[in-house]
Amino acid sequence: MHSLLRGKHFITTQEWTVEELEMVFSLAERLKQEFATGQLHDHILRAKTLFMIFFDNSTRTRNSFEAGMTQLGGHAHDLSPDKLQISHGENAKDTAMVLSRFGHGIAIRHCSYGEGNKYIREVAKYSSVPVINMQCDMYHPCQILADYLTIRERFGRNTRGLKLVVSWTSAPKYVRPLSVPQSLILMMPRFGLDVTLAHPPEFELMPEIVAQAKKNAEEAGVKFEIVDDMEYAFKDADIVIPKSWGPLVHTQDKEEGVKLIKKYPKWICDSRMMSLAKKHAIYMHPLPADRGFEVTDEVIDGPQSVVYDEAENRLHVQKALMALVMGGRP
Repeated sequence: MHSLLRGKHFITTQEWTVEELEMVFSLAERLKQEFATGQLHDHILRAKTLFMIFFDNSTRTRNSFEAGMTQLGGHAHDLSPDKLQISHGENAKDTAMVLSRFGHGIAIRHCSYGEGNKYIREVAKYSSVPVINMQCDMYHPCQILADYLTIRERFGRNTRGLKLVVSWTSAPKYVRPLSVPQSLILMMPRFGLDVTLAHPPEFELMPEIVAQAKKNAEEAGVKFEIVDDMEYAFKDADIVIPKSWGPLVHTQDKEEGVKLIKKYPKWICDSRMMSLAKKHAIYMHPLPADRGFEVTDEVIDGPQSVVYDEAENRLHVQKALMALVMGGRP
């Protein structure tokens, strides 16, 4: 497969043009159709290797990448620091220099606040093969690709004018990263969606990300607003993505973070909240969802929920991404 994107790192959608991202969606749609009809495409990355390094546990990310590599004809190594010399102090440069001589791509998930993105960029600096961000403390670009493909499937390719709500929800079991909401507010305006970000005061996102999202919206000629009222945000929405994240900009203390999350138990997506959105509105979540805190069973298991379509689309967009950056002419 010839690819103009061969060898390009994928750390954030912000570093890819809309046209380049469209290449991913176009190929993902084709590969999804082939998968559904039983057509094989195992020639695309035949005998190629992806090294997956997980600093954090994973269900959808690990399995969608590994299955995707198998279906493209390649192989994925499931790695973690304890399986590598990272656990003994090997630095990012040495890991990158060695693994990139063994295979054809490196994918990393590292969500520690203030560390993850820096580590991925350090690996990318020294890697001679493309590096894919499987989620860090700042971005979760593959998830957002799957989200947008799901939206296109429901509303058509012209998504201009749709109202998308990214809302904080209360989930006190643990403090979650900022990467999903930040990636959503960055990419969705670039494809013509009006974005409303809703959260309590202590749960603001990184200022530099918010500033870039505002700039993206201005350049695309769409709306971007930030509110502190979940009900107001949901009014007349076409797409709602209620998702918990931690007060990490406010504090990195885990105990204080959990206390702040528990302060807002009414920030939950239930049927009353969904009734404020448009009748055709869809409910989305990257999963795992904290049922009973982030969302009620009635909503997540209801007719407006597309969470499993969204999860499946991780496979297809990542296959397209890997084909484009790891494939092409040798």
